Amino acid sequence: MEEEKILKKRRTLQETMNFMAALSAGIEPILGRGANSMTMSAGRNLGLKFSLGAKRTDDLLEAVDEVRNILAANNCLWGFEPFKPKGQEEFVTTNDKGEHQLQLVFRDCMIRQALLRFGHPQQGSLCNMMYGFFAGALETIMGKKATLEIRHAGENACLKVLTVAA
Repeated sequence: MEEEKILKKRRTLQETMNFMAALSAGIEPILGRGANSMTMSAGRNLGLKFSLGAKRTDDLLEAVDEVRNILAANNCLWGFEPFKPKGQEEFVTTNDKGEHQLQLVFRDCMIRQALLRFGHPQQGSLCNMMYGFFAGALETIMGKKATLEIRHAGENACLKVLTVAA
């Protein structure tokens, strides 16, 4: 019975995401780059709102776990996990600016599935909404600015780099 409820929620969410993909296909040609700013801002506001009661931490891996908890608590089904390339010793690295970085693999992404189903290309305004969500949530959880850069967008998974200010 519980599995049936989850599947029903997932279908409802997928229908909403399909609508969002159609909407983004319509606004991107009209607004151009402004569409990315608009969806990034909407995602950031959602991330700030959803994370108000979140556990605060300075640890990036703990913060990512908290983002996962926030998403699950709000019935958002995004499957992602930290990724460590072969030869890299730790999940979290530091770039030349002193910022902490973590690679994330998104295997079960409702946005990607909706874009592929609708036939709309990835890396557009809806993907920017996810960047905004992470930026807003991590700003609350860690008290620092964050970015989420797409390194690879594919049919089966996306690889993104999460960067948090020093």
